[in-house]
Amino acid sequence: MSSEAGTTQEPRDEEAPVRLRNPHVAEMKSDILYHLALGSGSHDLQAMFGDVKFVCMGGTPRRMKQFAHFIMGEIGFELPTGTQLLDISQLSYRYSMYKVGPVISVSHGMGIPSVGILLHEMIKLMYHAKAKNPTFFRLGTCGGIGIEGGNLVITESAVDGMMRPFLEQPVLGELQQREGILDKELADELKTLSKPDDPWSTHVGRTMCTTDFYEGQGRLDGAFCDYTERDKLDFLENIHKQGILNMEMESLMFAALCHHAGIRAGVICVTLLDRLKGDQVSADKKTLNEWQEYPQRLVARYIRRRMKEASPSLTQSVHHPLSPGESGVIRSISQLNLTRQTSEQVNSCE
Repeated sequence: MSSEAGTTQEPRDEEAPVRLRNPHVAEMKSDILYHLALGSGSHDLQAMFGDVKFVCMGGTPRRMKQFAHFIMGEIGFELPTGTQLLDISQLSYRYSMYKVGPVISVSHGMGIPSVGILLHEMIKLMYHAKAKNPTFFRLGTCGGIGIEGGNLVITESAVDGMMRPFLEQPVLGELQQREGILDKELADELKTLSKPDDPWSTHVGRTMCTTDFYEGQGRLDGAFCDYTERDKLDFLENIHKQGILNMEMESLMFAALCHHAGIRAGVICVTLLDRLKGDQVSADKKTLNEWQEYPQRLVARYIRRRMKEASPSLTQSVHHPLSPGESGVIRSISQLNLTRQTSEQVNSCE
């Protein structure tokens, strides 16, 4: 069994570009990011994304489009007259991505496989862009355990459905393990950004990341259920005693890949219900929409603080969110056509 548990990260250089732990990418003539409809041979990725400092991910395209508009107001970013925010990855038909100055807002879909695919390509995008020490965030929803709906859980580390603190997946026929660790200093700082008059309470703890929404999370309302309500409650109460505050389906992959890449990362989720009291979300649509803004508001405070503390170059280099089709960001028209055709073919076959 291949295991990387117990590895330590080197001290972080705030001005260091993202590095890849894959020597093959540097040898490629063009690295096509299939699910983003971008490529290192077709686009000038450094011109487009070199100033990125924050990558914010969430489940749905709608939520991340809303966040892009929200963060635009929060950081005082103004679009030039006659322009609008562009879904940079619209031709991939998989993920939606927007750029607002030094902030990327991108959807990651549902579950470990989907967020894993996106993370591979976002890490490579930051590498090709020579972005300096970006911070990654996952903004999402979750089921609270002992925490009522409408409150925030900041993940300090993630475990799988067996309470193991690492992501395990087969690679070349062998099981590989990577720790689900997140940046503790970042988690602590995010908690301090909550205010007494916020409509939510903020908690820091461990998150259980499952590969299934129904049986994997002990729900009683799936198509199958071979356990009793008492079995479910015993399980939830047991993991709650071990510091598990919430359940969702992406944190372990997110934490493991960001930790392995040496990228500072945080997960902030709003609870939609307390799983000790039921399985069905009962809040109305207006309330749910309001709750889903809470992680965004907390991360916006962090981004504003960092931009204020940074050198003037960060706040002054808030670039217009370039379209992949604009003059100045295209390296090669033939490579651009190849990137688009390849991305469309791959995604239409999946």
